[in-house]
Amino acid sequence: MARLILALLALFPLVAQTSIEYATVTKEAIERNLHAVEDTNLKREQKLHSMFEDAGCAGDQLREQPVKHAKSPNVICTLPGETDSLILVGAHTDFVDRGKGVVDNWSGCSMLPALFTSLKGVPRRHTFVFAGFADEEQGLVGSKFYVHELGKAGLEKMNAAVNLDSLGSAPTKFEMDRADQQLAEVLLRIASTLKLPLSIVNAHKVGRSDSDSFQDHKIPTINIHSLTQETFPILHTGRDRMDAIHFDDYYDSYLLIRAYLAYLDKVR
Repeated sequence: MARLILALLALFPLVAQTSIEYATVTKEAIERNLHAVEDTNLKREQKLHSMFEDAGCAGDQLREQPVKHAKSPNVICTLPGETDSLILVGAHTDFVDRGKGVVDNWSGCSMLPALFTSLKGVPRRHTFVFAGFADEEQGLVGSKFYVHELGKAGLEKMNAAVNLDSLGSAPTKFEMDRADQQLAEVLLRIASTLKLPLSIVNAHKVGRSDSDSFQDHKIPTINIHSLTQETFPILHTGRDRMDAIHFDDYYDSYLLIRAYLAYLDKVR
């Protein structure tokens, strides 16, 4: 891994001299995690758990949250910060029984341990929670349960939620319709600074995602994906397999998101 310090000099006038620090996971490691896809939802949850452990998230930092009416738990890795203000990074672990569910959504959940690795090396102001949610395909079951269990006090600590769903089928996209305006603006500016591709596609119009569980409770949220009119038909079909991933696009998404999270820690 290479340690990088990125000075973002023109994002916001009040933070013109802000710099962010993070680690970069290699392409080989990111691809290895992606190819570790399992063929059942329970095995995916177990694989994600072991990947977090390999990344150094263990002990009290790593837990499984049993979810009512779900066979698999939510997998939750916590990176403690200087405060209990939370930035959640989530992705669902389950898939439908057609295809391999690589795009939807092993692409999202298998990136979570790499993002933990990217942020863990330096003290963070916020506490980051990396969550693999169960049974999104059954009606956002795991994320709804997680939000419910937060209660009023927990919801008040939620500073932002970043949802990753169906990455790598094309260059990085995000939804604008329900996105928090500041979260969206920061993402666009980070992409411009790093010269990484990013565009707006409102996939929410054709289906709900775990981001809705947080947006429905007025938590500032953004949903990052890769879907277009051409790639959306891959989902929930036999075409959702490893060869549906454009790995260069997928790695670009990782590079963008790791810098984005590090910068959110500074400005939220």
